[in-house]
Amino acid sequence: MRKLMFVTMALVLLFAGFGGTEARGAELEGWLNKDNLFMGAISIHYDVKPKIKTKLLIEKGKNKYTYNLTYGAKEETFPLQMGNGDYTISLLEQIKGTTYRLVYKDTVKLSLQDETPVYLNSTQNVNWDIDGLAVKKAAELTKDAASDEDKVKAIYNYMISNIKYDDSLAFTASSDYLPDIERTLTVKKDICYGFSSLFAGMLRSVGVPAKLAMGSSDYVETYHAWNEVFVNGRWVIIDTTADAGWKGTTTAFTMIKDASKYKADKYY
Repeated sequence: MRKLMFVTMALVLLFAGFGGTEARGAELEGWLNKDNLFMGAISIHYDVKPKIKTKLLIEKGKNKYTYNLTYGAKEETFPLQMGNGDYTISLLEQIKGTTYRLVYKDTVKLSLQDETPVYLNSTQNVNWDIDGLAVKKAAELTKDAASDEDKVKAIYNYMISNIKYDDSLAFTASSDYLPDIERTLTVKKDICYGFSSLFAGMLRSVGVPAKLAMGSSDYVETYHAWNEVFVNGRWVIIDTTADAGWKGTTTAFTMIKDASKYKADKYY
């Protein structure tokens, strides 16, 4: 489960005659879509230039998440997963190496009754489409489910029985690898990041809040990804990657994991 690095950048913000939210006048109105704030998410509309690395920086206080924007994407959605309060959203383009210039900057205020809606969104790294194969499969698997717990068990059992760990991808995936849940479902293999993205996407599509978590686990030696799922009024840890590997062996395991065995440093 290859470590997927979220590189800390030494950002040099060159204002080039403009600053903050006054940059580029009327163009500014279209780059940041705040329509989904009630769900704890924002969307970015920006034409990424060919061969120019473009970053989105989301900050709240001393905490931050950094993403690479995708060339050719019409819109990408990102979670506001650091709790209620003021967020600073910055869009940056690479000049050279770790030197970036500020293109746009704005602030948004998040005020939710609880955090669960944040983990129902289709986002850049848990990207599900209502017309996609993964969503249709989730609907098929849960059509007779009487509760959210039944939905979770149905999708979990399918995943650990059908998706395998991709050892080859583990050694070749780049640091900016993004899972594609349609590909994972089709080829039936991926690394832990892909397992967790597919599980979260399928659960979210049937109305079950699910986090994609990244960090360390006592069960693996390298950087890992797993899920936290909201079921029966509480968040529980489920690790489909580990359980898919253990299924069919003499190792005993349960769907819900001991939280003391996991330490997350990122949630998506």
